[in-house]
Amino acid sequence: MAEEETQIDSVELDLPVVKKVRQRSRPTHWAMNFLGIAIILALCYFGELFFVVILISVLLAFVLAPVLDFLQFFRLPRGLAAFVAILLLIGVFGGIFYYSYNQGVAFIHELPKYAGTVREELMRFRRSAETLQVLPPEHEKGVLSVRPATDWSDVLSRGFGSVGTAIAAASFVPFLAYFMLTWQEHFRSATVMLFPLHNRHAAYQTLGLISAMIRSFMVGNLLIGLGVGLISTVVFGLVHLPFFYFAGFASGFLTLVPYLGILLAMLPPLLLGLGHVHTQDVLVILATVAVIHLIALNVLYPKILGNRLQLNPLAVTMALLLWGTLWGGVGLALAVPITAAMKIVFDHVDSLKPYGAWLGE
Repeated sequence: MAEEETQIDSVELDLPVVKKVRQRSRPTHWAMNFLGIAIILALCYFGELFFVVILISVLLAFVLAPVLDFLQFFRLPRGLAAFVAILLLIGVFGGIFYYSYNQGVAFIHELPKYAGTVREELMRFRRSAETLQVLPPEHEKGVLSVRPATDWSDVLSRGFGSVGTAIAAASFVPFLAYFMLTWQEHFRSATVMLFPLHNRHAAYQTLGLISAMIRSFMVGNLLIGLGVGLISTVVFGLVHLPFFYFAGFASGFLTLVPYLGILLAMLPPLLLGLGHVHTQDVLVILATVAVIHLIALNVLYPKILGNRLQLNPLAVTMALLLWGTLWGGVGLALAVPITAAMKIVFDHVDSLKPYGAWLGE
């Protein structure tokens, strides 16, 4: 009898272990995973305006965080320091818009001088690149209707919506950024408290890593864009490129676009230089853009961003395709920080670590 009781006790003691083994060996329900991914993508697609405004506000808040810390160094209350930082941001954007508007008017006045050359070059490229799709005959027998292929300008402009919608959405950004700056600690601690007790430490670490990554990404891109834009402006001015200040800073920030940056950065100086600069100057412009892009990509990015991103090229390319399809031009701008934040989350959740390893280097 004693031996039987001992065997029964050992079986009862082993039951939790058996349950754990069964739970671990339970097959993964891929259908449920795909369904969950589909639901998340649908929410991102239909809630585009909401998510874009929130994410832009978050990025601006991280950009303004160093300004807030600098103002608090002079013992300004956090609310007042955040208000001053938002006013500075609005002033900077207002000044850029005012200066750009005046220069744009001057550019329009100068446009007729070389509009013919620009139009001829653009039409030549368009004729060589444009494809026509044949539609089935509609009303008249033997008559075919044709239409141009998909206009990629419409795809890239997706995510901005109409002018009225964009203005209404943009009006929320300063207020959201202000409250994110003033209530930063509250939101962080409250978000951590949403998790079970045994997961709060990991959640706190994850939020800290995401914050550091986004701050480094935004500030690093801003500094690199300004530096590259300044150098490009000086070089374009030396070759007497029309509106070199526009082309310089536009090329500087376009070079930050992953993989496509070197091509996009060449477009502003080439378009503005048609009919105005010699072939040698064009070669100088192309060489300058290429060299600066390579330096920014291989030297400045690793120094400033360090190991914050840790994304492999395939993951970045697929992220650009996915978020560009969902949100257009805005999605292309937000694809890298979103994917990097997802990787940080995956790395701190045991069941999602394989996905983080797939995204990593």
